[in-house]
Parts: sequence; C-alpha cells; structure tokens
Amino acid sequence: MKFENVLAEVNGFGRFQIRTILLLVIPRMTLPFHFLLNNFIAAVPSHHCDISPLDDGDLFRNLSELEKLVVSIPAQQDGSSHSCKMFAEPQYHLVWNGTNSTDPLKIPCTNGWWYDNTTFKSTLKSMNRATATIFFMGVMLGAAIFGYLSDRFGRKRTLLVSYIATTLFGFASAFSYNFPMFVAMRFLTGVGISGISIVSIVLCVEWVDIKHRTYVGVLMSLDWSFSTVVLPALAYFVNDWRSLTATVTAPLLAAMITCWLPESARWLISTGKVDRAHFYLHQCATVNHREDFMADLKPEVAIFLFFNILLHYQMRRLALLTGIVWFGVACTYYGISLNVTGFGVNIYLTQFIYGVTEVPAKAFIVFFLNKIGRRLTQVGTLLLTGLCIFCNIFIPQDQVAARTTVGALGKMFAEAAFTTVFLYTTELYPTVMRQNGLGYSSFMARIGVSVSPLMMILEETWIHLPNTIFSAVAFIAGLSASFLPETRNIRLPETIEDVEQKRRNQRVMAAAEKQQSRVLVLDLIVFKVV
Repeated sequence: MKFENVLAEVNGFGRFQIRTILLLVIPRMTLPFHFLLNNFIAAVPSHHCDISPLDDGDLFRNLSELEKLVVSIPAQQDGSSHSCKMFAEPQYHLVWNGTNSTDPLKIPCTNGWWYDNTTFKSTLKSMNRATATIFFMGVMLGAAIFGYLSDRFGRKRTLLVSYIATTLFGFASAFSYNFPMFVAMRFLTGVGISGISIVSIVLCVEWVDIKHRTYVGVLMSLDWSFSTVVLPALAYFVNDWRSLTATVTAPLLAAMITCWLPESARWLISTGKVDRAHFYLHQCATVNHREDFMADLKPEVAIFLFFNILLHYQMRRLALLTGIVWFGVACTYYGISLNVTGFGVNIYLTQFIYGVTEVPAKAFIVFFLNKIGRRLTQVGTLLLTGLCIFCNIFIPQDQVAARTTVGALGKMFAEAAFTTVFLYTTELYPTVMRQNGLGYSSFMARIGVSVSPLMMILEETWIHLPNTIFSAVAFIAGLSASFLPETRNIRLPETIEDVEQKRRNQRVMAAAEKQQSRVLVLDLIVFKVV
C-alpha cells in the first residue's frame, strides 16, 4: 500500500495535522523577526555634526538651539541638516537674513555626531548591511547542515536542536559586550534559525494528503506575513537594540516547552524504521478517530536506498533549476525587504505596509496554485516581481506615494513567489532526499540573501544599478522555473527512482502522443485521397 493511501485512511488533514501546524506557529513567528531585525537594530537615525562643544563667545551662546544649528551646519537641498559637514566658522548672516557673496568653508565633523534618538533609543548605527550579510551567511550554512541532519536523524530531533541553538545564540546576541562578539552570535543565530525555516515546512507537508497540500503550504506561510506586520509595532515600543533582539527570541522558549511534535512517518518508512512509523500513524489515527483502520494495518519493512544526487541526470537537472529559482526568489525578496528606508516613508510605516501586502498575496496564491498549477504560478510571480522592481527605476525619487505603491506590489509578488517555491520544492524532491533538497535550495537562497545588501552598495556607482540587477535576477529565475515539471495533484515521490521514472513516463507519453498525431495525419491524407 502506498503511503498516500495509508494517510488518506487515517485522515490526511484532521485534528492531528492541525495540532502539528499550531505547534509550529510559535517558533515560525521568530523567522521574520530575526530575518528583518537588521532593519531596526542597525538603522541609522537622522544625525548631524555635534555642535555642543562649540563656543564662539556670548553672541553664539545667546542663540537658541535651532539658531545654533542654522549657523553651524549647512543645509542640504531638501532643507535637512547635512549629516557629515559643518561650517568652519559660524555663519550668523543665515540667522539675520543677511547675504554673503562668498561660499562658506565647510569641513568634516570635528567633534563627532549628534543622533536623533526620538525614533530609536539605541541602534548599531551604520552596520546594517554588514550585519545582515553575516547573519544570512549563517542561515546559508545552517541550510546545508540542518538539511543533512534532518534526512540523517529525523525531522523532530533536528527541529529541537535548531530551537535550542537559536534560543541560545539569540540571547547571546542581545547581551554581547562588543561588536565582534555580536557579529559571531548573529552568525550562529542564523545557522540555528535556518533549521526552523526548512524543517518545519517539510514536517507539515509530509503529514498532509494531496488534496490539502496547497492549503497547508500557504497556511504555514501566513505566520510569516502576520509576524511581519507585528514586527514594526514591536520595534516601535521596544526601541533599544538589545531589548528588541531578546524580545524577538523569547517565543522560542515557549516553543521548546510545548514541543509535542510527531516524527515524520514518511521519513521513518523511507529509512526502514517501520515500527516507529506505525506508532505515529496509530497516534494520528487515534487523534483523527480512525483507529479501526490501524488495527488491520501491519508494519512492513520498506528500506529506500540513499543515492547521491549527482549520480542521476534528473536529480542534477532538478538541483540546478531549483537552485537558480531559490537564489532569484530570495535575492529579490530581500532586496525589497531590506530597503525599508529607500522610499522616503517612516521606517515603521514602510515595514507595516510591506507586511500587510503579504496577506492578500496568500489569498490569490491559493487560487492560482490550484487552478493553473505550481510551475506557471512560480514563473508568473517572479516575472511580476521583476517587472515592479524595473518600473520603480523610472519613477522619480520625489514621488514617494508612487514608489511605495509599486514597491509594495513588488513585495506582494515576491512573497507569493516565496510561498510557492517552498511548497513546489517539497513536492519535487523525493522523500529520501526531500530535506537535503530543501536544505540545498535554501543554501542557494541564502547566497542570494547575503549578496542582496551588498548589491545595494552599487547605487553609489549608479543609483539604478541595484534595481536593474534585481529585476534581471527575477526574470532569469522565472525563466528557469518554466523548465521544472508540474506537481499539482501528484503523489509525492518517495525515491529517486520515482523522479527518474516520472521523466521516462513523460517521454513515453510524449512519444505516444507524437505517434498518435502521425497516425491522425495519415488518416486525414487517406481520407482526402479516397
């Protein structure tokens, strides 16, 4: 009996599956908290040269604070104070509305900077791109490590290890006493949290039947969207970087206490641990009130051999295409997400808008995944993401509303692409290599995430260069996705042979259809002759 048939008999979407999903909501909440944390803990508040040590006699001391700022700091074109320059001497004529035919001498800040702490009590200042890249390098490494551990030792054990690691290093980040220690702890936090990201989705999908796989895949991504909306509110009230880092890590304490997760019966069968698989299937049947079926089911030994992914043509092809798609999805998603200050809107409002736009993305993605399938949905969302990023190049910087709207649309399509690629990839790889496949794909994604903050630095060369690259990456990823097979309403492959056999069957069907078309043409020719 196929595992899908067994799962259908014990109810592939009952109370047991819902309980499992709910147990994973709390730890998955921490994913967007940590992935987008750098937007707040490393934000650069508005600042200017520190003029408090200046003393130019009674005339200067009698000025108000605003007047001291006017005579000491040059104004930029938008009227704001220059952040890195000051006048060599106070320019009193600027207060008295006088004129000066000569251009005043401007010099770099001599006494450091003054920062506006009304928005942020304390941050890491200008370390945003550096800390983000280092964190995602940790996520990249963690994807490879936890992908292997999950296929080697099981989903449940690996998930518990990732909970502990993320909690330990997350709190260590908050209490770091110097920047090198903070960077190291953030890197290790990224390693740990990668396990939560890739193992939780696989565990849920492997317990769900074909009919409900799409809904569960999208439902599992809703916690990301809602947490993205919650994060700016959380950061607004907890505006110290240490306290915020500890706060976003705290939910994992509850996750460890309430962890009654089942192991994947599908993985247990694929590794020959049939007795344990029977135990969890019996547990599933009991919770879903299907005990009668399990009484007649006897455990049978079914060991699937583990093959190297590179030894099979279809697996090599699958790895290449999914790697490109994941790189493109992640690079463009975080290229938008980590640029919350690039639209001229309050950082909290921008993050809130980004989070809200992800919710409708989940609604329409369910419809398209069921109606047109995974492949066309993946291609379409990537192309639309690239189109939105490309269109923003031509919108003037002063049109804040238009740029924010197009950016939010791009974020919505990017989130839809991310939701699709998680579900799509778990359906493409066989059970014996599903976690390894998802780990490898996530590894490629984190490469894309790691380089996206560095790509933004290229705006110093040409302001539109980052967006040009992001849009090109999205288009290439969309093209690559078009070569992947469709998986809608298809059983999950259990072994590598299933993947290879599917391709051979497709070739046989294509040859048969071609032969049928030739026969049809011959019949038409004969009919005309007659």
